[in-house]
Amino acid sequence: MDHIVILTGAGISAESGMGTFRDKDGLWTKVNLEDVATPEGFARNPEMVHDFYNQRRAGARTAKPNAAHEALAALSHEHPGKVTLVTQNVDNLHEAGGSQGVIHMHGELLRALCAGCGHQWLWLDDMGLEDTCPACDATGTVRPDVVWFGEMPYHMERIYAELSDASLFVAIGTSGNVYPAAGFVSEARMRGVTTVEVNLERTEASRLFDHHILGPATQSVPRFVSQVLRAEEFQ
Repeated sequence: MDHIVILTGAGISAESGMGTFRDKDGLWTKVNLEDVATPEGFARNPEMVHDFYNQRRAGARTAKPNAAHEALAALSHEHPGKVTLVTQNVDNLHEAGGSQGVIHMHGELLRALCAGCGHQWLWLDDMGLEDTCPACDATGTVRPDVVWFGEMPYHMERIYAELSDASLFVAIGTSGNVYPAAGFVSEARMRGVTTVEVNLERTEASRLFDHHILGPATQSVPRFVSQVLRAEEFQ
């Protein structure tokens, strides 16, 4: 297992108080994703979008990394090979837990993007229509630097390059329903890469994985990391 590529989703941050999306009580059961997670929704009602992300940003600022985040950081430091960590999450809990070089394919809550000129920068406070882009001085174009539905995720060429070199692919806390991330396991399988699903319970994508480690992330992820570092066989 010289090169481990890990994909994480909302399930790894759920025990830190960050909401999941597609579960029965997930965020998309409480708000219309077309209203708050699309460019069209932002154009229709930017105040609603800013309010939604201001609340999520406040939650991200106070959330603490859990044992799952810390276990993955330990893996990256102790594994003798390479560990590439890709996340669908827009929180910074992996970094807070000690991981470095995290690939945020869906952007980050604590960053801003100018819809006019494309400038990206750090943003920690509430965001509103009165905010101005520091690069082009435009007002009303500042938005969260998160990838919305209909937009291309970040760093896709790099992610596929990492997958092409992987010896183990692991998906943690993700439903496996959203593309392009949902296609990563198929890409790995085509290349003969061993695949492991670490999740609270089985998903629709479970049949595509060679091995499964089930349970809350704070239990299942440390168990997975222990197996890797001890060079134990997956069951």
